[in-house]
Amino acid sequence: MLRSTWLRFNRWSYRVLAKPVLFRIAPDKTHHDMIAMTSATGRFAVLRGLVRLSFRGCRDEKLVQNICGIEFERPVGVSAGFDKNGEVVPMMANIGFGFMEVGSVTARKCVGNPKPWFYRLPYSQSLVVHAGLANQGSAVVLKRIHDYPTKAVGDFPVILSVAKTNCKQVTSIAEGIADYATTVQRAKSEPRIKMIELNISCPNTYGGEPFTTPSKLEKLLAAIDTVGAPQPVFIKMPVDLPWDKFDELLQVALKHNIAGVTIANLTKNRKLVDGRDTFPDTVRGHMSGKPTEALGNELIRQTYIKYGKKLKIIGVGGIFTAQDAYTKIRLGASLVEIVSGMIYCGPQLAAEINDGLSRLLIRDGYSHISDAIGVDSKYKI
Repeated sequence: MLRSTWLRFNRWSYRVLAKPVLFRIAPDKTHHDMIAMTSATGRFAVLRGLVRLSFRGCRDEKLVQNICGIEFERPVGVSAGFDKNGEVVPMMANIGFGFMEVGSVTARKCVGNPKPWFYRLPYSQSLVVHAGLANQGSAVVLKRIHDYPTKAVGDFPVILSVAKTNCKQVTSIAEGIADYATTVQRAKSEPRIKMIELNISCPNTYGGEPFTTPSKLEKLLAAIDTVGAPQPVFIKMPVDLPWDKFDELLQVALKHNIAGVTIANLTKNRKLVDGRDTFPDTVRGHMSGKPTEALGNELIRQTYIKYGKKLKIIGVGGIFTAQDAYTKIRLGASLVEIVSGMIYCGPQLAAEINDGLSRLLIRDGYSHISDAIGVDSKYKI
């Protein structure tokens, strides 16, 4: 009861006090300042301890899973795009998340697209994202993750999201593949990187999304197989493909050492934006959050029906409540990720979702989260 009251107070204080102030500031500056502040506070054990005491809660065995040989104490993680350079891992490890993605990172340092990178769509509960894979380069990011003291991050699972550098020097298929392979090679010996995710679907880069065609994805995955990373490899999938085209990519993935898929990335479909949101044509980028939810959920459902015994699924897009997360789990996702929900609802959201999932499992008579995965979908016979 005390924990629930505390989380409700945090939600209220964020909605009434913090959010109105933050949303008066340009979103690029808000994101930059939030990362800087979280990085700074994460260096102090006493502050990490206070955050852990306030948000993380006790271990709930109903939510603990072993996926691809990795223990996930909680099913809710941070999606790629929030912490591009691995700067806030210690605080994320203590605030209630079960894992996080860092990146997407690229072989070369990348300044990204011209700013602004973000634009808020509050009625749509979405952000327009146009960052263009800005990051400090995979060598720098991996060293930062490696150098965190064990007492700060423990066994917190980090997934490295990998993409090709967004620059004019990396536009050919061969150059793009080499870029991916360089980062995977760098990551394969880093024990803190528990999984590797190949982001083939970032829509805001030079050369577009070349690896969302089967023949080119085949070449990329063959090269990644050759690198031989010991970590499980996932693919970050596009959300706007029709099922037949999406399925063609999954069929390619199954020919290689791919453990699972993350469904899904940003949507380009501006028709999904709430009409009350102002969305000038000059705003570049693609949408996160609620506009992606229905599209992603349907792709999760169909992927689980056909490949649920072969591919693990991480569900991302439009998760603002425990019920949103539970819907993806019941459709076939083993893990879920948030970013936009945290921005609109507050930093306590992961803890709220974990507690809510536990209650939903009890309500429906499940003793463990694995019992609920895919119950609203069925394997294809």
